[in-house]
Amino acid sequence: MSDAVVHVVDDDAAVRDSIAFSLGTADLNTRTFESAIELLEALPDIEPGCIITDVRMPEMNGIELVRRLKQMHVPHPVIMITGHADVPLAIEAMKAGVVDFLEKPFEDDALLDAVRRALELHAESEQQDASLVAAQRRLDTLSTREREVLEGLVAGRANKVIAYDLGISPRTVEVYRANVMTKMEARSLSELVRMTVLAQPR
Repeated sequence: MSDAVVHVVDDDAAVRDSIAFSLGTADLNTRTFESAIELLEALPDIEPGCIITDVRMPEMNGIELVRRLKQMHVPHPVIMITGHADVPLAIEAMKAGVVDFLEKPFEDDALLDAVRRALELHAESEQQDASLVAAQRRLDTLSTREREVLEGLVAGRANKVIAYDLGISPRTVEVYRANVMTKMEARSLSELVRMTVLAQPR
């Protein structure tokens, strides 16, 4: 999280500077953008972290920005800020994928809490993505027969049943099972099942 950057999007320079200053005093890195368009033009080269955006901006508002980020599979959690007491807008923002919603004027502590939660979410998402890639890479190393045995294991079938289904001996299934466990780097059957389910396309 120490390398994470908070990307602040607001057409009001005073608000941008105020947020950046508050976060800077908490040793958080920031990068500011004066419009949603400017942020989108910086993609995909923005640093890992989270995004704070005002809801009401010219050209493209905050909710439209969130929807565009979702379409582009940008993983950064988004915090929405607004100067308008607009509950329906808050609900719409949450439905669009915003992780938090702050009404101006807000306390520095509320902002920092929201940012820290968002950065934790981003870190967890990155870890999950890395686990997914690793599991898919390991799956790709399995032979056709090993995959068939794995499918049987994930389905909860006993070695004898897998052997019968595949027309091989239970002892051969045990050998394939051991190979699968080694290649998948699984320490237990439950871990093997979890990795396999994670790596399967939704």
